[in-house]
Amino acid sequence: MSTAPTVPKSGSDAPPAAAPPRGRPRTWVARATLRRAGLPLGSLVLFLVGWQVVAAGGAWSETLVPRPATVWDAFVAVSTTHDGVRGYNGTYLVEHLGISLRRIGIGAGLGIVAGVLFGLVMGTVGWVRSLFEPWITFLRTLPPLAYFSLLVVWLGINEEPKITLLAVAAFPPVAVSTTTAVTAVPKSLLEAARALGASRWELVKDVVVPSALPETLTGIRLAVGVAYSSLVAAELVNGLPGIGGMVKDAANYNNTPVVIVGIAAIGLSGLVIDGLLLRLERTAVPWRGRT
Repeated sequence: MSTAPTVPKSGSDAPPAAAPPRGRPRTWVARATLRRAGLPLGSLVLFLVGWQVVAAGGAWSETLVPRPATVWDAFVAVSTTHDGVRGYNGTYLVEHLGISLRRIGIGAGLGIVAGVLFGLVMGTVGWVRSLFEPWITFLRTLPPLAYFSLLVVWLGINEEPKITLLAVAAFPPVAVSTTTAVTAVPKSLLEAARALGASRWELVKDVVVPSALPETLTGIRLAVGVAYSSLVAAELVNGLPGIGGMVKDAANYNNTPVVIVGIAAIGLSGLVIDGLLLRLERTAVPWRGRT
């Protein structure tokens, strides 16, 4: 005697699906958070241990490779008033860094704004791109020291050559990335906008700019990095107060601990600013990587 096949129940008659065990999502989140925080911290600890081993090994003199404790003492000395001396050259470390960040903000800001505007023009007007693209490529390949002396001759030794150098260094990455992004806008989007009666300004504002925004923001991050790498060069002449000028002045006297403190301050502040730009990018273009 055959039995009828069992028909799966549906609707309200079906048994409820097994709920995922509680606690697992929280465990995964905790593990991911621990991994994100633990790996960088672990690499820092390994670096400090390796540094201490190399410094204690005696292969190099204390002047060339100071111990981490010596660098920490230098950090405290340039950050406070020590034995009647205020910071380094009469200025605290945070003040040196703040002055340099102001120079980067003004110089790189001007270069970024000019790069975005110029990139939009070059990306939308073919003859402008053909005329200026070789010059921007030429400028992009020049190291900052190659033309800094010329800027000093033209503009003097005050703030003008420093800010101009940072602006010139930040301009090409943004201009190139924006131009590339504009020229890569899908033709179908442009044709659809034209079919709907969009004007040239509306085409740029509503189609070109949103499409080019992800690559433009990447160019801005690159431009800020280039400006940071040009900071010491910008402060070679009359750079005190300033973090790059502090590094250069300390190097002149073989004050390696202060040099390392200045380099660490530049690098850490650069990491913070790059993290803020990355957060801005995720907020402004949340669709990036998901389409």
